[in-house]
Amino acid sequence: MLQPWKYLRGVDRGQFLLSLAGLHTAGAAMRMNALEGLLGVTRSSERMPVLFLGHGNPMNAIEENTFTAGFRAMAREIPRPQAILCVSAHWETRGTWVTAMERPRTIHDFSGFPKALYEVQYPAPGSPALAAETKDLLSDTSVGLDQRWGLDHGAWSVVKHLYPEADVPVVQLSLDRDMSAEQHYALARRLAPLRDKGVLVLGSGNLVHNLRLVAWDRLEETGYAYDWAQEARERMNTLILKGDHRALIDHRAQGPAFQLAIPTPEHYLPLMYALALKRNDEHAALFNDQAVAGSITMTSVVIRDA
Repeated sequence: MLQPWKYLRGVDRGQFLLSLAGLHTAGAAMRMNALEGLLGVTRSSERMPVLFLGHGNPMNAIEENTFTAGFRAMAREIPRPQAILCVSAHWETRGTWVTAMERPRTIHDFSGFPKALYEVQYPAPGSPALAAETKDLLSDTSVGLDQRWGLDHGAWSVVKHLYPEADVPVVQLSLDRDMSAEQHYALARRLAPLRDKGVLVLGSGNLVHNLRLVAWDRLEETGYAYDWAQEARERMNTLILKGDHRALIDHRAQGPAFQLAIPTPEHYLPLMYALALKRNDEHAALFNDQAVAGSITMTSVVIRDA
């Protein structure tokens, strides 16, 4: 039997780089023009949707199941992006960082899985231009340009199903572990201009994610959920579809089921990056909306034009 869902989170990156203060308007415009040239987009580009993907077990990277089929189906429904900005549950840092290398490495940040999983490489290019533009958009936050991280499994295990040819540039934005859900939501709102530049903003985590209470004897039984997990799932889904972002941000006040569903916030917080980018003329829809192993849900969200 596989070792139980052993994830390694992103490590502390040490003292993070301070971003430049007081960016000049002309300089920001030059960087935006450089980004447009690199991505081949203009200011009239079609607005990209936003995704939150429940990534679940790392084995989903190499297995064929209803969830991986759902990822592929969604890729066929949405416009092809010029680049992806991914916020993964598995890159937690002190401060905020964005990957800025030309060729991000594939990180196998888990243990106890079959050799075939460790042999997977996802050689998507990076985008230093997108990293610089992301840093500019978040100019009131200290953002470091990272050259060491790469793509963790929260990113590549799902993106490889969306774009199996690894021909779409991927940049990761870290989760500052010292920020609250409200602060992540506020930060994410400043990323909105990227959607009009052909960039797909993608959060990767799990809405219900309690590894300590996994039903190991029912790992193969898709749809099985403890009562509290089902309650949390239904309540979360209702709030997402209603657009009640305030309640979702204030998840600690939503009762015992939410507290069991979110014992630590890192798998939940990527949802904030999807919700924050929803515009008034858009709607949210769910897919892959099933529970696994009692205490995990694979629920995924797409936000796009109504």
